Amino acid sequence: MSLYYVQKLLYRLNRDHQTRERFYADIDALLGEYELTKEEVGAVKGDDIGLLYIMGVNGQILMHFAAMRGYPWDDYIDSMRAALKKHGQVRAGIYATVWE
Repeated sequence: MSLYYVQKLLYRLNRDHQTRERFYADIDALLGEYELTKEEVGAVKGDDIGLLYIMGVNGQILMHFAAMRGYPWDDYIDSMRAALKKHGQVRAGIYATVWE
């Protein structure tokens, strides 16, 4: 998994108008510039906020991406809860569950 590149992409989408324009004009070309797995590409293209959360995307970055994609706040929170039930615990990043 390339969590760094997913977060870098979403951060740029959140902060840079030209990156957002490219996202809407030719998402495949934009995503091709990042070292993403097929699962990551699918989650970004599918607006799968819950799966992105499970992958470990930082909540501050993810919340802005969700808003950009039209998620109301309650749906954003619900998507993360549903993903925990569907996929299990967060895999990486600061929200990952560490079992000792």
